[in-house]
Amino acid sequence: MSSYLLLLPSLTITLFTVFLEIQRSSSAPQSPIVMSLKTQTVPHGLVALPKPSSGKLWFHHNVTLTVSLTVGTPPQSVTMVLDTGSELSWLHCKKNPKINSIFDPHLSSSYNPTPCTSPVCTTRTRDFPIPASCDPKKLCHATISYADGTSIEGNLAGETFSMSGSGQPGIIFGCMDSGFSSNANEDSKTTGLMGMNRGSLSFVTQMGFPKFSYCISGRDASGVLLFGEATFKWLGPLKYTPLVKMKTPLPYFDRVAYTVRLLGMRVGQKPLQVPKEIFAPDHTGAGQTMVDSGTQFTFLLGSVYTALRNEFVAQTKGVLSLLENQNFVFEGAMDLCFRVRGSSIPAVPAVTMVFEGAEMSVSGERLLYRVRDEVYCFTFGNSDLLGIEAYVIGHHHQQNVWMEFDLVNWRVGFAETRCELASGRLGL
Repeated sequence: MSSYLLLLPSLTITLFTVFLEIQRSSSAPQSPIVMSLKTQTVPHGLVALPKPSSGKLWFHHNVTLTVSLTVGTPPQSVTMVLDTGSELSWLHCKKNPKINSIFDPHLSSSYNPTPCTSPVCTTRTRDFPIPASCDPKKLCHATISYADGTSIEGNLAGETFSMSGSGQPGIIFGCMDSGFSSNANEDSKTTGLMGMNRGSLSFVTQMGFPKFSYCISGRDASGVLLFGEATFKWLGPLKYTPLVKMKTPLPYFDRVAYTVRLLGMRVGQKPLQVPKEIFAPDHTGAGQTMVDSGTQFTFLLGSVYTALRNEFVAQTKGVLSLLENQNFVFEGAMDLCFRVRGSSIPAVPAVTMVFEGAEMSVSGERLLYRVRDEVYCFTFGNSDLLGIEAYVIGHHHQQNVWMEFDLVNWRVGFAETRCELASGRLGL
């Protein structure tokens, strides 16, 4: 879920559930934390494309990557969406008939509300898309807004977050008591969200992890989520691309996102014929490239998407049949769909994203996503339809790729692997 201006909801149709198997002390973690990642497909279909006069397209936030742990004293079980595109972790703290899972601060002796005069409120919230404020009780108030216009708000507080019986006190989070996030169905199944970007109040920063990694399997298979430093002989060498550092605040640049340098793209062996400068952020910061596990598919600025769409259609002419009804889109922004008969996808050229120091190639099932019988949609979308000015690399294109986020050396590394085998090797 990207925090680019407004938080970008996940555009996904696969449900991820994470179960924690943790051995660590109550101080900053020293040993790696290994988790099992299990996927579950949620059926979804196509939606009609409204006329331009009806405004921007709505899209859905209906897939989650969740972590199960306990919060408070005595501990309360919670399920949190793991999101590398967000900073503030938060929990639902008010009972609502549409929400089954909440955290009740009144039942916890370790719950500690944050006053609005605290440096946590006045200084450490500087990277929030919407600045923190002071409520009538002089407590720090936070609001999280989503790109579809919905929002959730409440107070910042410190609390003990426990995993496998070992607690870490004083973790700052949002205790949200009004509004809703962008999907009521997700809200009904989860207690909140765990922010994992590079911000000072993100969960990974507060817990002191030097790096974290994940490996996402395809549908109906287990994957891996790992916190901390670990080296595996069975994993090939990772290719690294540096994170972009931006010291000067710019209105359209998210300084705490995992931003990398996208240099170009290819369809098969043919580079896209677009100006190289279109891949770099402009003077306002618009056009950054973010690696976001909270978004399923990958979204490109309109001009690059159009060039990619046209080249892919040209190279697959006679191999793929365009969907007869051109007025349908998938998930609000995927407007290139095909009719594929039979049980397998025909051979099509791969799409390669070229980064500084590394490349990521997308092919086969990662390139064409089955949305209903005989209908497959191209897994690159137009970010203009979402109302954002950024490139967002979603987790669907990271399937069967070991992804490492190195917070010490400011880089992202990746290597192709079979994630279900990685899960087995780690004993999950």
